[in-house]
Amino acid sequence: MTNEALTAVERLMAVVAQLRSPVGGCPWDLAQTPETLIPYIIEEAYEVVDAIREGNREAIAEELGDLLLQVVLQAQIASETGQFSLTEIANGIADKMIRRHPHVFGDVEVASVEEVRQNWEEIKAAEKLGQADLSDMEKGNGGSPLLSAKLSRYNRTFPPLKAALKISEKAAAAGFEWDDIEGIWQKLQEEIGEFQEAVQHQGPAERQAELGDMLFMLVQLARWYDIDPDAALGDTNRKFIKRLAKIEAYADRPLTDYTLAELDEFWVKAKAELAKKPPSSPES
Repeated sequence: MTNEALTAVERLMAVVAQLRSPVGGCPWDLAQTPETLIPYIIEEAYEVVDAIREGNREAIAEELGDLLLQVVLQAQIASETGQFSLTEIANGIADKMIRRHPHVFGDVEVASVEEVRQNWEEIKAAEKLGQADLSDMEKGNGGSPLLSAKLSRYNRTFPPLKAALKISEKAAAAGFEWDDIEGIWQKLQEEIGEFQEAVQHQGPAERQAELGDMLFMLVQLARWYDIDPDAALGDTNRKFIKRLAKIEAYADRPLTDYTLAELDEFWVKAKAELAKKPPSSPES
């Protein structure tokens, strides 16, 4: 990091410290806790991702700044009670990167990206073994972390769709895997049937459970076909919004004043215009 960059980070730290100062600080910032800032961390992370996907250089820089602010805010709040500081955060991640890249900072040789990934996982597992905060429930008979404990952490720390993918990847690596893709298709059809049965004859809790099972199987299909389900759903969301924007441009009155058939016609027209191909029959 250059001196200019260090100065900029120090300036940001000073600004945040002033915002949190009991004397002349900002009431809103002073009222924040690590917990109240959680929604902002998630929001800013997603906005960074969106800016990167859009390829807008100015937006990327701005959103990364907003995300950095959240890191500095968390560090400031923690430092006020003597927990840790931004220095400890930076040193901690730097030490971790050095440990997990022995092919860069040590004498380990690698021949492929896959070897790098394998070394990373092995070093990460060794680090977890050395942590003293693993409870007895998280350890197997040999003292190693249980797979269920690792998967539970994924479920707590990732959005549900991404957690499902990570959980299924790790479970498959441990042997919980179908023999072929046909087994997954069959299981999906089974889950669809169970969801339909729940919708017709069972209550909200059962319907939710069966919908979850069905979604989990869709994630298994995505994994087998090497598709990121989170990215796929995000693409579909964006596609839907673009088509809806076209429909709103066609409409000369509120959409609620149109019949479903008329909206279907708009939908086909919008889809064709965005795809640059002639309209075909309506579809949902």
